Amino acid sequence: MDILTLFITVPLLTVLALVFAKGLERARFIAMIGSLIQLGMSVNLVFAYFKEKAINSDIMVFTRDLVWFKEFNIHYNIGVDGISVALLVLTSIVVLAGVFISWKMKDLPKEFFISLIILSIGVYGFFISIDLFTMFVFFEIAVIPMYLLIGIWGSGPREYSAMKLTLMLMGASAILLVGILGIYFNSNADGGPLTFSILEIAQVNIPVEAQKLFFPLTFIGFAVIGALFPFHTWSPDGHASAPTAVSMLHAGVLMKLGGYGVFRVAMYLLPEGALHWSWFFIILSAIGVIYGAFAAIKQTDLKYINAYSSVSHLGLVLFALLMLNKTAWNGAILQSLSHGFMTALFFALIGMIYGRTHTRDVTKMGGLLKVIPFISVIYVIAGLASLGLPGFSGFVAEMNIFVGAFEHEDMFYRVATIISVSAIVVTAVYILRVVGMMLMGPIKNEAYLKLEKVTWYEKTGIMLLLIPIVGIGVAPLWLSNMILESIQPFIQAVL
Repeated sequence: MDILTLFITVPLLTVLALVFAKGLERARFIAMIGSLIQLGMSVNLVFAYFKEKAINSDIMVFTRDLVWFKEFNIHYNIGVDGISVALLVLTSIVVLAGVFISWKMKDLPKEFFISLIILSIGVYGFFISIDLFTMFVFFEIAVIPMYLLIGIWGSGPREYSAMKLTLMLMGASAILLVGILGIYFNSNADGGPLTFSILEIAQVNIPVEAQKLFFPLTFIGFAVIGALFPFHTWSPDGHASAPTAVSMLHAGVLMKLGGYGVFRVAMYLLPEGALHWSWFFIILSAIGVIYGAFAAIKQTDLKYINAYSSVSHLGLVLFALLMLNKTAWNGAILQSLSHGFMTALFFALIGMIYGRTHTRDVTKMGGLLKVIPFISVIYVIAGLASLGLPGFSGFVAEMNIFVGAFEHEDMFYRVATIISVSAIVVTAVYILRVVGMMLMGPIKNEAYLKLEKVTWYEKTGIMLLLIPIVGIGVAPLWLSNMILESIQPFIQAVL
């Protein structure tokens, strides 16, 4: 079996083992072992990728192509470049951290872990697919479990939040399907057969008018899951009602499908459409960056603060991709990775705080640094990374984005960049405000003096997410070079 198909097979075997598991202990042990194996596979893939690229100059490596539906030329066609390898590592780390953070799950634990692992199958499959139809199938597999995970194991208005998320993402999927079919039926413009293969379509000169028509459909179809303004409203409600591990996967991994799909499909296959429409979506993305930051200031619920922060930070990903610039693109991928680790860490910490204080309202907290110092210190570190402090992954990503965006001589691009940069200041405001209100000052509730200590599995989940944030910030070149090498084919196609 090839190295990439294992990313589908191992989670499936984990699900099968969970089906026959009995009791909480066995369920979480199986979920942990399966997730550990996935992390080991992703780390092994990084080393295998560098070894393969030393002798193989192909755009995608470890490719496999099997006919699925011959009549429509649909294939199980998989492969990876440096971008998808990095996102596979992100996914495996967040999934494993989510399992540890959910260690005490007592309400239908077996079914919870099954749904969580099925979601990861969809994400893994999406990142390795180079056939549009197969990619779309895995996209749907990743989205559907969210309804169950929020609707069954969530809190608050969970049915409303689950339904809103599902309907908006399914609506975006319908739009995306139209865009994909538009690409498919124009994939024979040079006289060849109709195909869903991304690599084959990239060599076809799709008519400019068709690109202008289908680019916005494809872009919106993917970007909605990446919290594109004004289609972002499903995200904060979904986060607020989701259990901790689901929020971690939701923001840390699932929302990355949007930026990746925009880059891999919309930008790469419809470059003329991207050039034609970029100004319009740059405006929406810039609004999203600023709106998300200011909305976070107005919130008092920790989950809503982090949810709107995600809208702002993911707006930067779309903003950078639309700059059609190598440096900005590098920043967009780095931001996707950085945000994935940071937001998963934030939601893990929020879940730990809520589990002890039984509130997410920062106005009711105070002095937590004195009673839960480990959680408090890590929260401060995550906050500093989020506002772009040098030495953390957020700084590396945002520097690439803003430097690349400002390279444009056109005043429109530069004004949009200056507007987006101002979000950094707003981010600092709401991060420092939360830290001051929640962690500093006197202890507002005497019950906090008896808060439960941090457990080994909580510390393990936290450290899994913290190490990459620091690692990327301190030594970003190896990752940046891997991404830049993979961006080269996109530069040739779009620029």
